[in-house]
Amino acid sequence: MNKKYVCIHGHFYQPPRENPWLNKVEIQDSAYPYHDWNHRINAECYIRNTSSRIWDHEGKIESIMNNYAYMSFNMGPTLLAWMENEAPETYRGILEADKESQERFSGHGSALAQAYNHLIMPLANERDKETQVIWGIADFRSRFNREPEGMWLGETAVNTDTLEMLAKHNIKFTILSPYQAKQVRKLGEEKWTDATDAKVNTRRAYVCNLPSGRTINLFFYDGPSFSRGCL
Repeated sequence: MNKKYVCIHGHFYQPPRENPWLNKVEIQDSAYPYHDWNHRINAECYIRNTSSRIWDHEGKIESIMNNYAYMSFNMGPTLLAWMENEAPETYRGILEADKESQERFSGHGSALAQAYNHLIMPLANERDKETQVIWGIADFRSRFNREPEGMWLGETAVNTDTLEMLAKHNIKFTILSPYQAKQVRKLGEEKWTDATDAKVNTRRAYVCNLPSGRTINLFFYDGPSFSRGCL
């Protein structure tokens, strides 16, 4: 029987909730019994993924695994900055997962960088686009001690100028919605195939040839299976 594979990507991001005068997140009643929503989501999601229980047929814990080491993921810089101070155990687990994934995936880490402030990149001017990419790379490098290969774009919003900016700074790939593909063709062929309305084959990787002569690889997520949670 042929082996089948699935790639799961987790986009983890929280906007800065700190009071700018105190540089601390104040009590948020709606997050009860936790102090604030960052702490609640950490307890219910982030830290749980660093130590996921695998149960045997008798309902006993068979093993504990760090899910981040087996999946593709990105963490927003504002979330990691909060986590480093307020949830250090989770923070360490995420950094360790990227190192573990490099051993499993031939030197390629599971973590992706993110455009720094999660803004809609096509709406930004060229200088702001470049700032977002440079800052995102710098934050990633300072935490994961390596150069990022991929970068997540806020809402997967993209245009040609944005792809050019990623490629300019040696980002090798990004992830997009299948509804953002217009047409595709095989390398070496001239005939284009219509890909509108999410008809693009999401089981393949694609290379985008840019006007500058640079290239960037594109992965389209599986639209019908895409699950999104707003926390």
